[in-house]
Amino acid sequence: MAARELTMVEFKIEVVVVPVSDVDRAKDFYTRIGFREDVDFSGPGGFRVVHLTPPGSAASLIIGSGVTDAAPGSERGVHLIVDDVVAARAELAAAGVEVSEVFHDAGGVFHHAGTAERVTGPHPARQSYGSFASFADPDGNTFVLQEVTTRRPGRISHAVYRSADELESALRDAALAHGTYEGELGHPDPDWPAWYAAHMAHAAGLGS
Repeated sequence: MAARELTMVEFKIEVVVVPVSDVDRAKDFYTRIGFREDVDFSGPGGFRVVHLTPPGSAASLIIGSGVTDAAPGSERGVHLIVDDVVAARAELAAAGVEVSEVFHDAGGVFHHAGTAERVTGPHPARQSYGSFASFADPDGNTFVLQEVTTRRPGRISHAVYRSADELESALRDAALAHGTYEGELGHPDPDWPAWYAAHMAHAAGLGS
């Protein structure tokens, strides 16, 4: 009997509920570091939902009252992905946030819990996924900045360009690479749309 091909409905992480003790204080903190306030809803009995989205993120945070029974400050290690951890750390510090120095793990792969095996400074080769900085919100919920500059193939299923400028940059990169390819080919490439698509998909970290 032939093996049945497994198909999966997409499961996308959309929201992380972060437990806080003072909703207004937490909301002020997150908006101060650039999170967008999407919703602030109040209901009967003190129920309140505040939906906040980090810059450039497809996933969001929810804080509020009556939204979780977790203890305030108990969330650990929510990772915020950035393309320049040094610049991101500087922005947080400028906003008055107590943030760790940039660090990498002694083993060079992800990072240990807490401060174990931390080595000050970015990864020596500035390896994608290998440089971090950490901070906490006023309740002690902890976050980690992680620098990702190149996605592993197959890591994402679609590419999202956050602005026209970002799309233009990707197209210019593809055009430059395609010019080199046509030079090696020795004649114009009649199938250039397929070449562009493959090049841009690979650059974005899409699988084949």
